[in-house]
Amino acid sequence: MVDGLRLLAALAVVLYHFVAREGAWSSDAKALFPDSFSLAAYGWLGVQLFFLISGFVICMSCWGRSLGDFFTSRVVRLFPAYWFAVLATAAVLIVFRGDGDRLSWRTVLTNLTMLHEPLGVEHVDGVYWTLFAEMRFYLLFAALAWWGLTYRRVLTFCWVWVVASAVFANYGDSPARLLVMPDYSWYFIAGIAFYLMHRFGPSLLLTGLVLVCFGACLPFVHSSWTRIPRYIGHGVPFWPVVLILAVCFAVMALIATGKLSWIQWRWLPYAGALTYPLYLLHQDIGRKVIGFLEPHLPPYAVLAGAVVVMLVAAWLVHRWVERPGARWLKRGMARAAGQVRAATP
Repeated sequence: MVDGLRLLAALAVVLYHFVAREGAWSSDAKALFPDSFSLAAYGWLGVQLFFLISGFVICMSCWGRSLGDFFTSRVVRLFPAYWFAVLATAAVLIVFRGDGDRLSWRTVLTNLTMLHEPLGVEHVDGVYWTLFAEMRFYLLFAALAWWGLTYRRVLTFCWVWVVASAVFANYGDSPARLLVMPDYSWYFIAGIAFYLMHRFGPSLLLTGLVLVCFGACLPFVHSSWTRIPRYIGHGVPFWPVVLILAVCFAVMALIATGKLSWIQWRWLPYAGALTYPLYLLHQDIGRKVIGFLEPHLPPYAVLAGAVVVMLVAAWLVHRWVERPGARWLKRGMARAAGQVRAATP
């Protein structure tokens, strides 16, 4: 079920960029999609759902594993598709849109490190901003993995992170605020709490932790909502934001408590495999696909065609880049880890 939810979150972000976000179409998207624009305008909340799921999945995948295993799994999972997406997107932008001046070779190479945001280098594709948030979460959770995961330690970690997020919320761009990221920490923490519910059963303490995270995230998501009109060219009400977030938390609660364990559809693992490359590739390359199709087809046919093209591209990247790249990286990192152990007295 989590795999299907991840694909749903990715498709929400895709529709936001393809339907609501300005720049994808030659005319006003709201006029082209009068029925679906209002829904697509909230697709950016798919990122918040991603972070919720990430907290759940990272805690689950790290339980009972060493810090080295955790580090290897993250590198193997993230980098092969990301490296390809950076190079492919840069090639499309330079060749088809003439962005060679903006995307210098230095920008592209720095993006390949996934550290370009803290280094002050612009994104090759704007969607990459979420990866730095994920990396900060991995850094914090790696410290806990090094200590060893137990119910008490993970729960303590979550509450300490809650307090730190609240304390540093108004500290501007301080290093501490950058690390605890109070804009998004609530979703990771709630995701971890949901996994603890899944593994050990619900409790009043875990329920309270989730409710605190839900209430605490609202001021920050409200701040994000106030910036939406500059991206989509239209204002939208705030109450659907609260409703959508509540639904996301509720679905995660159903997953955590086993209420959706009956959903065992065969296509769900494929959905999970498509999610990451689809997210990485869709924005700039997908807009180019829209530009090619727009003069020849009606708007909804163009939209459907662009989504299908990006889903096919995501599958090809998973099959021919991500999987072999992951095997190659895993073998190389295993050899490197063996060398480290052999050199340790």
